[in-house]
Amino acid sequence: MSSTDTPTEETPTEEAATDSAREAMLEQLSGELGDALVGSHLEPGIDLTVRVTAAAWADTAAFLKTGMGFAYFNFLSAIDWMPSPFGRDMDSQVDITLEGTEAKPAEEMTWGLAGGETRFQVFARVNDIVKHRAVTIKADVPEDSLTVPSWVGAYAGSNWHEREAWEMFGINFEGHPGLRHIYLPGEFEGNPLRKDYPLLARRVKPWPGIVDVEAMPGDDDETDSAEAAAGDASTDPADAGSQQ
Repeated sequence: MSSTDTPTEETPTEEAATDSAREAMLEQLSGELGDALVGSHLEPGIDLTVRVTAAAWADTAAFLKTGMGFAYFNFLSAIDWMPSPFGRDMDSQVDITLEGTEAKPAEEMTWGLAGGETRFQVFARVNDIVKHRAVTIKADVPEDSLTVPSWVGAYAGSNWHEREAWEMFGINFEGHPGLRHIYLPGEFEGNPLRKDYPLLARRVKPWPGIVDVEAMPGDDDETDSAEAAAGDASTDPADAGSQQ
């Protein structure tokens, strides 16, 4: 291959420009789900993301496992796309200082790959370890009910993942065998991973602190020893002799 034939980012190879395996996956999902598949993003050679309706969330999981061979459950989580109403108030104080700004302009709600229409989304990833394939599935969470069907019937491993999403985002999973706290005490109120949940610790004391840096244990002793050694080395030999 000559230097002129070397692939670059500006001239992608034919393999990078097309992805027949993921295109076939998308076609199979589209044929099964029909209008319930409302968005997709295929990046050749990288990944496939598909967005489905909330009503089809559990049916999609079942088809992925039994109809397409995605037997390995990877993860399930949620995301709050609403921009923080606190602006830079909730950001690291280090970042604020470095950027030299105290205010963050109001932002429009935007969504990631495959788009979205609601503030909250659930997303999950499953793998086919035999054919070395993977796909990310996401769904808009209805704002009136904040409820989607549980994946536990298809992937038992999603049990604790759904409990975490329920605890941290307040999203309900219909059909889950027992939504209960994992990290927080039972009487805890609120959902800490929502964008409108205030982190009071940052209001009481900005963190990570850039002013009150505390010495590590043992640093004082090392400093004292170094200063003492420096003092001994600078002693005038004549003075030392006069003191004898």
